[in-house]
Amino acid sequence: MSDGSTRQRLDTPRTSRRRFSLNVDVEAVGRVSESFARFLGTGRYLAIQTIFVVIWIALNLVAVKWRWDPYPFILLNLAFSTQAAYAAPLILLAQNRQENRDRVALDEDRRRAEQTKADTEYLARELAALRLAVGEVATRDYLRRELEELREKLTELQQPQGAVDGDTASRPDGSERRSKRPG
Repeated sequence: MSDGSTRQRLDTPRTSRRRFSLNVDVEAVGRVSESFARFLGTGRYLAIQTIFVVIWIALNLVAVKWRWDPYPFILLNLAFSTQAAYAAPLILLAQNRQENRDRVALDEDRRRAEQTKADTEYLARELAALRLAVGEVATRDYLRRELEELREKLTELQQPQGAVDGDTASRPDGSERRSKRPG
């Protein structure tokens, strides 16, 4: 059996049944039409066309020997008609391509706006949850107040014991001092 490189395999479809095929790149035609449509919309094109028409008319009126298009300028009108016949579809093709690009950009903008909205809503929910969680967390001031109350209660509990003994008394800073009693 052969290695498959010289013969077609039966489980692989052929790409084309014809040996000769004409491949037309639709995007290339669109790019050419857009560049042509952009050129037709410039002042440079208008200046070139105006100079061409003036030279054409001048040569046909003044140069008697070269009169290839006499006064009604039928050949010039035919050239303009041919130009218009090709320019209009190319301009429409360029506009359709631009419309497709605009539609894709609009869809992308909508998708981004939806994603941004969803992200914003998610962050708002997370922020609300954090606010609730922080509301339940003990703050520094709360802890100080609670510790101060505990210290006061401990001080109260230690004072009666010291008064009964009579030997020691508590100071507010928590240290003890010996009382001098006559002996």
